[in-house]
Amino acid sequence: MRNSSRGAVDPFIVMDVMEAARQAEASGRHIIHMEVGQPSAGAPKEALDALASRMKTDPLGYTVALGLPELRARIARYYGERHGVDLDPARVVVTPGSSGGFVLAFTALFDAGQRVALGRPGYPSYRQILKALDLLPTEIEASAANGYQLVPSDLEGVSFDGLLLASPANPTGTMLGREALGALIGCCQSRGAAFLSDEIYHGIEHAAPSVSALEVSDDVCVINSFSKYFCMTGWRVGWLVVPDAQVRQIERLAQNLFICPPHAAQVAALAAMDATESLEANLAVYAKNRDMMLAELPKIGFDRIAPPDGAFYIYADVSALTQDSRAFAAEILEKAGVAVTPGLDFDPVRGHGTLRFSYARGTADIAEGLDRLRRFMAQR
Repeated sequence: MRNSSRGAVDPFIVMDVMEAARQAEASGRHIIHMEVGQPSAGAPKEALDALASRMKTDPLGYTVALGLPELRARIARYYGERHGVDLDPARVVVTPGSSGGFVLAFTALFDAGQRVALGRPGYPSYRQILKALDLLPTEIEASAANGYQLVPSDLEGVSFDGLLLASPANPTGTMLGREALGALIGCCQSRGAAFLSDEIYHGIEHAAPSVSALEVSDDVCVINSFSKYFCMTGWRVGWLVVPDAQVRQIERLAQNLFICPPHAAQVAALAAMDATESLEANLAVYAKNRDMMLAELPKIGFDRIAPPDGAFYIYADVSALTQDSRAFAAEILEKAGVAVTPGLDFDPVRGHGTLRFSYARGTADIAEGLDRLRRFMAQR
């Protein structure tokens, strides 16, 4: 059988790095993981306990396509608590991870051949999912001077039917304030373009709280997930918030594409939303790790970095050291036993000269990884 052209997407390089690290570990080596944005803490105990209790009495069959009503209501309350937004739970759609949310949102909002603008550097799966859906990712270079975030002037002369951005961003961890976010939303709405806000790293901030697009406008699509702040990466549960007019459209798609999100993950996610003490303890670890990375990486030789406002990444310009970030990352893994991500994942143009370091692991791992990088760079 022939392959479709829609399926001819690029690999997700960080997953290739993870596999190379796994193979190294299988051979007996100890690898420090700075490549993947995965919290080491795991799901909160409250989530595990709630699911264990529920499994004794509930067969956990299908839920309705939009998700458990009690989880949708709790997510709506979250926006009141964190962002001062009075959100109707009917606008909340629980999804099979944020990835399922992207598939639903892109399919519901855009027709084949339409253009969706993305900032570069950015999360690589955006453009690959868009390509697989016969949509046209339109990447726009964001400047280091603007924290690698787009500003309205970047969009001048660019044709697009939608704009997708993330704040805090992956790979940089930089954030948009209310005024900057509002300017981009206004730019889209003046053109009749959809505005999609990836808020998966909300809750993981280091100075100022993150701003939700819902604080600015109801006519936006918000994508979020339990993977990052709630430490539930493998549970595959996320959510969308969409305008009333899109709910039924997305519901029909969800019924046919996914039937429903994983029931067990939804039960655990509901309990995780009230596990405040353990979740906030994780933030203290990230903050300590961030401070350590910002202090030590420049001493090691990685001195051209964008200090992150949120998330758990350091994005470093290593163009003075290499013009082949993929080979450089492979060398670091082989010689230092530290897995890092080549910037090519996030920026096919400038990514030859960048690396992303994740500090989502425990502090002892981060300290050991920095020590290994120090020795590697001293011998290079």
